[in-house]
Amino acid sequence: MRRFAVIILALCSSSALAQDNFTTEQARISVSTVAEGLKHPWGIVVLPDGSMLVTERSGRLRRVTADGKIASPVKGVPKVDARDQGGLLDITLHPQFAQNRLVYLSFSEKGKGGNSTAVARGTLSSDYSELEGVKVIFSQKPKVKSTMHFGSRIVFDRDGKIYVGLGERSHEQFRGQAQDVNSHLGKVVRLNDDGSVPPDNPFVNDDDALPEIWSYGHRNIQAAALNPATGKLWTIEHGPKGGDEVNIPQAGKNYGWPVVSHGVNYDGTSVGTGKKHAPGMEDPLYTWTPVIAPSGMLFYTGKAFPEWEGDLLVGGLREKSLVRLELEGEKIVAEERMLKDLGHRIRDVAEGLQGEILLITDEDNGHILKITP
Repeated sequence: MRRFAVIILALCSSSALAQDNFTTEQARISVSTVAEGLKHPWGIVVLPDGSMLVTERSGRLRRVTADGKIASPVKGVPKVDARDQGGLLDITLHPQFAQNRLVYLSFSEKGKGGNSTAVARGTLSSDYSELEGVKVIFSQKPKVKSTMHFGSRIVFDRDGKIYVGLGERSHEQFRGQAQDVNSHLGKVVRLNDDGSVPPDNPFVNDDDALPEIWSYGHRNIQAAALNPATGKLWTIEHGPKGGDEVNIPQAGKNYGWPVVSHGVNYDGTSVGTGKKHAPGMEDPLYTWTPVIAPSGMLFYTGKAFPEWEGDLLVGGLREKSLVRLELEGEKIVAEERMLKDLGHRIRDVAEGLQGEILLITDEDNGHILKITP
């Protein structure tokens, strides 16, 4: 009888947390569960009709209606190498999606020599059931034997160019390629919407560099977004033991990994030179030690929370919270960690059509959560 009562109490507590009110520093918010039962969701986008497309790391793409109904997997998704951190990862829509219905996916692609991050695009059928004409438009070089650090956020800029944040694949034998401009490991790459190379990329005329590269010296970029106030790309990358970094990657600039870092290796030894700064290498805008393991970010522009307009919202995997950063221009001046009591690993953040905030949780039973006033 006592065991039965404990189970009932646990269920009631879980339900209450999923549909409860919370007080934050600037707003009173309500958190509700839109859907659950997703298998390690990784990326989320909101469609013009208010429904959502959500990637599951195992390789499934799901449409979820605004009221939480999960449809059968969308057909036509490229085959993924779903091991450890690899699988079907980020998703974004073409800026003219309403006209062309183009969807972009990043994923871990198996090939000769191992695997790497790739980006594919396809046309979503009018009934949402299939991606048609799917084509890989970018494939990270080289492929290596690793199941870690795929990075993988995809961001369009105002000119219709694509930025993709790429990991350096973690292992010591190839992490140094983050400093090598003849490798895509540990880079931000910049592409046209068909995967071709923009003629104004910083290394496009360098025979000893890959022309897709925008910036280098990155570790594992799992959050990226365009700042609507400036049109600049912002990224956040995982540090090792300490040293998660917020950066504003500039063309041709070097962001230091693994020569310098604000963290240390997991065994406590120094990273690279053991220093945080070096000539010719850009300092991060902001860091976290201990790490929050950031994943997914959003510059809030909605009207539901006027107090947060222009703030940066970041998902936390290790911290299990939604982190709100206040900005003054390109300077982060304050931080608030919200929803820690929910205990969910927050993988991605999106803004709904009415300014509500949508979160996905990286778990066996992944949730879509909705934050409203």
